[in-house]
Amino acid sequence: MKKTQDLEKRYIINTYNRQADTTPCLVRGAGSYVWDEKGNKYLDLLGGLAVNVVGHCHPQVVEAICEQAGKLIHTSNLYYGEPQAELARVLVENSLPDGKVFYANSGAEANEAAIKLARKHKESRFKIITAEKSFHGRTMATVTATGQPKYHQPFAPVVEGFSYGMFNDLESFKGLVDSETAAIMIEPIQGEGGVHVAKESFIRGLRELCDHEEILLIFDEVQCGMGRTGKLWAYENYGVKPDLLTTAKGLGGGMPIGVMIAAEKFSEALQPGDHASTFGGNHVVCSAALAVFDLILGNGFLEDVSRKGTIIQQEMESWIKEFPELFKEYRGQGLICALELKKPTAKDILAKCVESGLLINAIGDTTIRLLPPLNISESELMEGLGILKNIAVAVHE
Repeated sequence: MKKTQDLEKRYIINTYNRQADTTPCLVRGAGSYVWDEKGNKYLDLLGGLAVNVVGHCHPQVVEAICEQAGKLIHTSNLYYGEPQAELARVLVENSLPDGKVFYANSGAEANEAAIKLARKHKESRFKIITAEKSFHGRTMATVTATGQPKYHQPFAPVVEGFSYGMFNDLESFKGLVDSETAAIMIEPIQGEGGVHVAKESFIRGLRELCDHEEILLIFDEVQCGMGRTGKLWAYENYGVKPDLLTTAKGLGGGMPIGVMIAAEKFSEALQPGDHASTFGGNHVVCSAALAVFDLILGNGFLEDVSRKGTIIQQEMESWIKEFPELFKEYRGQGLICALELKKPTAKDILAKCVESGLLINAIGDTTIRLLPPLNISESELMEGLGILKNIAVAVHE
């Protein structure tokens, strides 16, 4: 452990603020658990920040990775690739049936592609409207798209052409549209912003607004997609389809991938030479994603996600009734959820959970976020919730 810490301190830029005395060095994972180099076991309710949707080292995903790695790892996108083409078919047939795919390596890159396509679709239009408290990535364009000034300030001047409406306030978005607006980009559930769920009237209103103004509607489902809400895509909960859809994180089951899916009539805006990604659509990564899809689309999988999401909601709402002085609010859908605290103790709770073998996430001082593997068992989920509740109560005493 100390050797790893010393190597990191010497050779890795400190962008994640790991704490040497409380942050474990993880070396192995299986299902909903990970182990550190000392042999300590942790129940993972963070899931690699929504990445490990079928748990750690799922045998089917591992087999797909190993089999493809033994055949062909990478070729230039100047050539055809079977896993890339097959994954594109699965993505399109399960999202925008007339759509086409662009491959990247992360959610930020997928969103960057969506922004570029939106701007090129109608070259006289370049402005993008996003939401306050949103998060769309860390590239210069996507960090500007992120509606949180704290991410802009260190890198000013940021990219021109972005403005921010109030989440769940349709009128604030209407007021920002003008003749230079190209698109509205929205997370159906804001993840990094604190797990705020869009209202149906808001999402439907955005669709009508974009249709009326002839601008693109982009759904960023990097975190809330891939089955996390109990539907394959969060937008399915609203009965509304986007023009462009981005996803990443859980798609690769732990392998790095990002995807933009565009309805065909808009996809033609990008022509050869307009955009590219050296590693986008890598053979091994696409093979892993195909295995993930096979599992998620299996009989009863998504229904089980919804059921476990209801368990979390009922548990947390019971805590709020039992300890109204401690807990303020539950927010979420399926297995993306947040518990809002009345006191700024989220980071203290996080530290105590790690000590007790539980991995969670703290957003700011008052929000606890959970993003467990979608195939976590009910008993594992209840175990984790029990630990979280006991620690939260103890910290407040």
